[in-house]
Amino acid sequence: MIYRIGQFLCRIVLSGVFFAKIQGKEHIPSDGPVIICSNHKSNWDPPFLGSYIKRPLRFMAKEELFEKKFIGGLLRRLGAFPVKRGSGDRQSLKTGINHLKNGEMMLLFPEGNRSKDDQLGEGLAGAGFFALRTEAVVVPAYVKGWYKPFKGVQLTYGKPIPMDDLRESKASSREATERIMEHIRQLRDDIE
Repeated sequence: MIYRIGQFLCRIVLSGVFFAKIQGKEHIPSDGPVIICSNHKSNWDPPFLGSYIKRPLRFMAKEELFEKKFIGGLLRRLGAFPVKRGSGDRQSLKTGINHLKNGEMMLLFPEGNRSKDDQLGEGLAGAGFFALRTEAVVVPAYVKGWYKPFKGVQLTYGKPIPMDDLRESKASSREATERIMEHIRQLRDDIE
């Protein structure tokens, strides 16, 4: 219930304040495990990326956000779970795998943190790890524009990445993530 109310409120803000445009929702599978992999520009990205998807979206958030009871509880109800960044947090990896094995959707930012200059950086191993470990469908996404009132933001979901592309020649998690980043870069190039 809280998740659906949050989605509704985010859609009002995103369409009314940021003039959000959404493309490619048809590429998101209606069931089964799915990983949405996107560039990361702002704290608005998780609610923006999740508010126009019918299925609930799980996502990792830095553990510091969960230190305050109210915020931590709200984030959990909105689909977030904590991660210790930069440490290979086994508990968050296990939580993510369980969500995907239960057929849920998860949002990942392969670069690991926000880009302040609108450049796509190098991806970390996490997205590739989850994709290879669970064989979830990976959907690249790209957020274009900045969250400035009345300036317009565009979100584009790309076609799912073929699993063979990620598994090719026994790719490592880092290689699989780099292939995911290539798809995000291509999506960016196609819409710009």
